[in-house]
Amino acid sequence: MKRNTVGIQRILDLMKDKGMDDVLLTGGGIIPDADVEALNGIGVAKLFPPGTSMGEIASYIENRASENRN
Repeated sequence: MKRNTVGIQRILDLMKDKGMDDVLLTGGGIIPDADVEALNGIGVAKLFPPGTSMGEIASYIENRASENRN
């Protein structure tokens, strides 16, 4: 695992330990493509690049929530 993904893996591990399997974890910023692939591979949802509008982020979260409601 790349050094830059270790902290996120720790967050995912803590979420799992706390039974937070139904919580969506997203992120954003300047993230190298290889790290994006690695983060998606360990369970991080969409990663938003700089300049992404809050509307786009909110829409993504709303859609994921409605898709995963029981």
